Amino acid sequence: MKPKYLLPESNRDRWMVSYLDVVTILLVFFVAAAAKTLAPAAKLPQPPPAAASPSPAAAPAPPRVEDQLQHKLEHAGFEVRREPRGLVVSLPQAILFAAGDDSIGGAALPLVGQIAGVLRDIPNHVILVGHADSSPIHNDHFKNNWELSVARGMRLLEMLSGRYGIDERRMSVSGDGSNRPAQTNDTPEGRAGNRRVELVILDESEPPSAEAR
Repeated sequence: MKPKYLLPESNRDRWMVSYLDVVTILLVFFVAAAAKTLAPAAKLPQPPPAAASPSPAAAPAPPRVEDQLQHKLEHAGFEVRREPRGLVVSLPQAILFAAGDDSIGGAALPLVGQIAGVLRDIPNHVILVGHADSSPIHNDHFKNNWELSVARGMRLLEMLSGRYGIDERRMSVSGDGSNRPAQTNDTPEGRAGNRRVELVILDESEPPSAEAR
């Protein structure tokens, strides 16, 4: 005979069924929560990129002073070439010098006047480079072609400054002797073309070098 305080077996195990149900529910809950945490976040739709506004057309750069000067000199009939130091102006035959001489003849005055008119309108520094032919020189005025070439540059500076009013502080003189011939020294015509002065118009931003002062 069973004691009265013992419950029947069917009633005694009922609480275990309820406990298992609770555990199962909690397990499902935690699995679902963990799955939700580990799931990659849904990508939000990105707004379309804004259309790039067209850049305004760049204004054309104004012509450089040196370019305008080159055009002006070429239009006047001068031979002009561009070098890293600036514009080099070769004076035509009218300003050629006699052999062994540094004087500028009167026939060259119109040409020098044209050069002065161009230089008067610009602020650039100018180097007057004298040249000589390869013929050896021995006279009372010059010991060699170096002195002769420098003297030719000085005569042109004096004319530009004294007759045409170009500020001499804007000009320098140098001489190349016979080292940079423009033509052959084998003919009288070629040697005459090498007795010359070239004007080097420096770029506006470049100061004169110490050796050219």
